[in-house]
Amino acid sequence: MAEICDYEGSSYRTDFWEGQGREYEHLAERIALRKLLPPAGARLMEIGAGFGRLVDLYDGYQQVVLLDYSKSMLRQAQERLGRGGKYIYVAADLYAMPFVDSLFDTTVTVRVLHHVQNIPAAFQEIQRVLKREGVYVLEYANKRHLKAVLRYLLGRQSWNPFAPEPYEFVELNYDFHPSWMKARLREAGFAIGRELAVSSFRLPLVKRLIPPRPLAALDGLLQGPTASWKLAPSVFVRARAEKGDAQAEDRGFFRCPGCHGTDLIETEDVLTCRGCGRGWAIDDGIYDFKEPTLSSLA
Repeated sequence: MAEICDYEGSSYRTDFWEGQGREYEHLAERIALRKLLPPAGARLMEIGAGFGRLVDLYDGYQQVVLLDYSKSMLRQAQERLGRGGKYIYVAADLYAMPFVDSLFDTTVTVRVLHHVQNIPAAFQEIQRVLKREGVYVLEYANKRHLKAVLRYLLGRQSWNPFAPEPYEFVELNYDFHPSWMKARLREAGFAIGRELAVSSFRLPLVKRLIPPRPLAALDGLLQGPTASWKLAPSVFVRARAEKGDAQAEDRGFFRCPGCHGTDLIETEDVLTCRGCGRGWAIDDGIYDFKEPTLSSLA
């Protein structure tokens, strides 16, 4: 069973993003997402949504599911966006998402895959919940970025950026070779579309000399033209789910992670599966599928 990187109780928002000199990366990623995301649709899910950093980019969707393993991260998103309305907050395992097949028009993972130990299993699950021809916009940390290549050629780095296998630089933090990622996407039933090279100027000296907004604007101009070089530290990809099943609007919404049953009954504080009797807590507006609880049918 794959390990899961859990940000529960962490200060990721303040320690990593706010006041840490990453405005350039934040803006560059938003530029890339605007280029790759379908502007509108019925239902979008961001996997690893955290505190909702990118949520305003999904305004064209009727319903937005924010999924994260950390309830504390989702609580921060909920405090910013409110309860109810178009946003649904779900705490769940990426490898066993609690949704029926072919539910989403679009799925998104940004700054998530570098924590995923079993990429093939994750891609299979994401493909399962996407509609036929549904769009998957993903970002991954590039193993063969320019700095790594130069360090390796100069003998200042032992690991080979040209080797295809993922490189775990610290526990549950991976860099991926572009060819390896493309192969895994195709194996999972995705057709690969447009790619972008993002955060090419992620160098302390450059970031000190050039303000974030003009630097991000320059990054945006180069994201497409330099994508084929695969030398940026971050690569964005738009992929499409190739599948032949029917649409799922009449099959419900949630699926029990335990037995995969789709007959679930919702009360004020629990979602109960009629098939296996497992109950899944609803904690002040957050659907918690991490561990089953006592059900109202028990």
